[in-house]
Amino acid sequence: MTEVRLVGVLQRIALCYFFAALILYWGGEKLGWIFSAVALLAYWPMMYFFGDAGDPYSLTGNAAIKLDRILIGESRMYMGEGIPFDPEGILSTLTSIVNVIAGFLVGKMIQRKGNTLSSVQTLLISGILLIALSYAWDLFFPINKKIWTSPYVTLTVGWDLLILGALIFIVEIKKQTGWTYFFQAFGRNPLILYVLSGVVISIFFHDSHRRNHTKRAALFQPLHQLVKSKKMHPSYLPSVIWC
Repeated sequence: MTEVRLVGVLQRIALCYFFAALILYWGGEKLGWIFSAVALLAYWPMMYFFGDAGDPYSLTGNAAIKLDRILIGESRMYMGEGIPFDPEGILSTLTSIVNVIAGFLVGKMIQRKGNTLSSVQTLLISGILLIALSYAWDLFFPINKKIWTSPYVTLTVGWDLLILGALIFIVEIKKQTGWTYFFQAFGRNPLILYVLSGVVISIFFHDSHRRNHTKRAALFQPLHQLVKSKKMHPSYLPSVIWC
């Protein structure tokens, strides 16, 4: 039990929803806006001043990993990066809460304005502005998912708004719904999909070269080799295939 990982994706989701619910219940949308602005702005100096002086946003020298080592302990942290580092650690939960609050605020706006062209316009303009802000902020505070930096939050929210605006326009306004059933089915069962993704990864990386390899491993081997191939160009194509 001394080596059981304390935090993770599902724990992160639970904490973010818990604190976002308290903030919005006590202070409504106004407190949601205030908390989001303060959290995103405060996270920047936290990471800069408490990280390593030479590279405060590095994997080994950021403030988040230092706090997790103190409060969680290396034996209970994620080892997927080759070192004790938890991408769902304590400090980065602060900015993750903003993603949940942003979803609530956007949902309330859509409820007030309805599935209208005005809503679509607001979503698209806001999304473009947030994405532009993210890349401008990236010059000083890098977009980094591992430590869930503030510009990463604004970037993900910005893209969410663009996608949501496009979907409202296509599905709700233009009524083009013939292609949506597949996504509705998976959208109603997100946790099952998350668990199945882990199963697929386990099968994908199964060593098909072992003497008693399974047919399933052999089935995934060609794709496995394609993704691992260093001859593929452009260099980002293996990542696209993996996704």
